Order: sequence, then C-alpha cells, then structure tokens
Amino acid sequence: MEVEGIADLPLHTGHVPPWLVPIMKRLAKAIVEIMILELGPQKVVERFSNPLWFQGFNNIIGMDWDSSGSTTVTLGILKDITNPKVHGFAVLGGKGKNALKVPDEVDMLIFDVDKNKIKNISKIVAKVDSTLVQDGHQLYHHTMLVTEDGKWSIIQQGMNLEIKFARRYHWKETDNFVVEPHSAISGIKTNVVVNVIDRDKDRTRKLILDLLRENPNKIVSLYTQAMAMLKGQSTLDMWIKGGSIAFVSKEARLIYMKPVDVNRIKQVLREMYESNPLTFEEALINGLGPSTARALYLIADLIYNEPPSYKDPMNYPYDPFKYAFAIGGKDGIPYPVNRKAAWEVIYTLEDFITRAKLEEGDKRLALRKLKELSKGIEK
Repeated sequence: MEVEGIADLPLHTGHVPPWLVPIMKRLAKAIVEIMILELGPQKVVERFSNPLWFQGFNNIIGMDWDSSGSTTVTLGILKDITNPKVHGFAVLGGKGKNALKVPDEVDMLIFDVDKNKIKNISKIVAKVDSTLVQDGHQLYHHTMLVTEDGKWSIIQQGMNLEIKFARRYHWKETDNFVVEPHSAISGIKTNVVVNVIDRDKDRTRKLILDLLRENPNKIVSLYTQAMAMLKGQSTLDMWIKGGSIAFVSKEARLIYMKPVDVNRIKQVLREMYESNPLTFEEALINGLGPSTARALYLIADLIYNEPPSYKDPMNYPYDPFKYAFAIGGKDGIPYPVNRKAAWEVIYTLEDFITRAKLEEGDKRLALRKLKELSKGIEK
C-alpha cells in the first residue's frame, strides 16, 4: 500500500462562520480552475486521493489543520463550486444521508461513462472500509470524484466515538479493491483492528471465499465453536485443532465479542451461498457485511488457523503546520483567518485565471483565423 501521510483529526464542534464561507468558496474555485488549466481534470481528481495534498488544500482555503470537520466542509465546498460541464469532473455523495445519494447522482451524470460500473465501485469501496477493514471507525462520509472519461477517486471518513478521532480513507482509480488497495489511510494508529487487506493474507482471503460457498448451517456451527474457544469454553479437542487464540489481542477480542445476530448472519450466509461469489468484490456487492465478515474471520483463525491481520495499516507522520500558514484557520489554528490576506490571494488567483482564459481564447481565435486564411489560399 502506498501510504502518503497521517493526520490526527480530533472531533471538533462548531461551524464555519458565515463571513468565511464566501472566502473559502472563492479560494477553492480559483485553485481548482488554475489546476484544471495547468493539469486537466483527471490530475485534479487524482490529487484529492493524496491525504497530504488534501490537507494542504483544506488548510489553504481556511480550515484548521487538525479538524475532523475539514473533510466534510472542504468536500462540501468543492461540490458547491464544481460544475461538471465547465470543470470536466463531478463531485458525488457527501456526509450522512448524502453519501447514499451517489447512485442517483451517477444516473444524473452528463458524462458518457459506464454508470453501473461507477455505482459498483462506490459500493465496493464503502464496503471495504467497513467490512474488510474493521478498525473501530464508523463511516459517515463518502465522496466520489468522477471525470468525464470515467477516472475517479474516493474520500471516505469514519469516526471513533470512544477516542473522538476521525480516520480518512483515500482511494484513487484502481482495479484492485482487496489487497492493500488504498492510496492512503490517514488517522492515528490504533490496536483495535481486524482486516483481510494485508498483502500476506492471500490464504485467509481464499479461505473466507471458500467458507461463503459452504452450507450456512455448517458455518453457523463453526462460529459457535469459535466463540466458545474465544470465551474459554472449548474442549481439549477443539484446542488441539484450533488456531491462534493465544495471539488474539484483548482489543481484537473486543471486536469479536460485539453483539451478533446469528439469525441475521445465517440469512446473509444463505444469500452468499446462493450467489456463489467468486471474488470479494462480488461478495461485498451481494451483501457481505461487517458482522458476517467478523464471524468468518474468527472461524478462519480459531478453526482453520488462517487468521486475518490484526495490524493497523501503517501511516507516516508529517508536519501539518507546513500548510497552515496561508490565511489562518477558522478556529484560530495556527492563528485567526486574515481576511485581507485571503481576499488578496483570491483576487490574484482570479486574475491569473482570467488572463489564462483570455490567452487561451486568443490562441483559439488565431487558429481559427489561420484555418480561414488557409482555406482562402487553397481556393
């Protein structure tokens, strides 16, 4: 996994003050339009998959470097200022219920793209960060950026309400959704993790798929045995045949001990059995969720000795203040927003954009005149 940064994002309350919203929108629009002129919409979409770049963008438009609200506000502003017809990419989804609107928003896209494919990608990515990776963070934000030729990136965020910190999951276009697929995961490291995305867990992933194709009654019976082992109620025979109970951390055990509706798991397993998924992507699309996956991970570990990973995906620290001295932050971190400096930056950027567009217009006019002249000469 190519990990590009780590950002501690504590839960912040409060809102962006009304006077700051126009500044943030104008700054964001100016920066995006300059980037489109210089790089094109595909590269702009790709940049948002980099957490360091995202954090820098968020800081420059006036958000505080350490605010969990930076994701929601920044992407909300990006969605407000983006016009797919003009900018060549669309911003879909958002926070809470808005995340569930992605399929409808995909249907409304003006782009000539494979809409069913985009919908499936959105669904699979959301499921990966809640089912294949279970790290104690509840997803509440899902934003997808899509270009006119179908290139995409996704930014998701989850909140751990116990430690009051957020975790952001960055994705850029890929055909791999299962083996260390993220461009980066940014957040503070935690020991409360169970996942099957680690590169060295091929045998575990294969076993899970095999279990999904087994008779649901057998899987429920195996789950009952595994839970008995976890609770110390196992027989000597079960211990001899069992897996790595000694290596399951207290934190991981807490994940497995979460309340589970066995009847619901059996129903999901029956649906999996009938759909006969050949890949994890198929299983996720067809309904595999966190509770059923946890049951399968426990069986894989304690019955078949093929444990999932209990390691948190590794991240590397960076200096968040590197980006925080542009115009300041809404909560005064590292200092209050300097309105005068902010508007000077906006006017300068917008002047660059106007000149660049005029120059581009002059080029097109000159080419058109040249073509007309050439046709006249030919005649």
